[in-house]
Amino acid sequence: MTPSAEQNAPWYDADIERVILSSDQIAEKTAELAKQIDADYAGTDGLLLVGLFKGAVMFMADLARALTLPLEMEFMDLSSYGSKATSSGVVRVLKDLDTDIKDRHVLVVEDIVDSGLTLSWLLKYLPSRHPASVEVVSMVRKPKALESNVPVKYVGFDVPDEFVVGYGMDFAERYRELPFVGVLKPRVYENA
Repeated sequence: MTPSAEQNAPWYDADIERVILSSDQIAEKTAELAKQIDADYAGTDGLLLVGLFKGAVMFMADLARALTLPLEMEFMDLSSYGSKATSSGVVRVLKDLDTDIKDRHVLVVEDIVDSGLTLSWLLKYLPSRHPASVEVVSMVRKPKALESNVPVKYVGFDVPDEFVVGYGMDFAERYRELPFVGVLKPRVYENA
């Protein structure tokens, strides 16, 4: 018996409504952002990339490989959600920096800026450690982030206010490994 086309489809096909950013678009934009960042930080001692959450891993790894500056990488994990689906507005540091950022050029790396609440808190917190500078790069930004006036210097793509997954972004820890950004079908998350 020959398997149907449905049986041969990747496991996530039934959950993704549509792809909004292809892996080729993401690669092209990452190279473009790296070129701009290289130019902006030329003549410095390099950058400290600070990835936020698990979601930043894919973008941060690709960006780090595309940059030609000397760099180091660090991670932070913050929470304003707890076990709820909406932000409590109270930010907790779950994993802080292990590196002293005094007099360093820090580039915060985000997969997505949505409401901007946690990022806004972080941008008030990091200057207390006396870095030379703090800027933000995000692969994806949603419209609500524009309303909160969070300063994101480098933005890959503005996307619609829909539930997106892939390229580091998840729902219930799934879909992070997808090489594209897609809109998740509402039936997947509505009753979660």
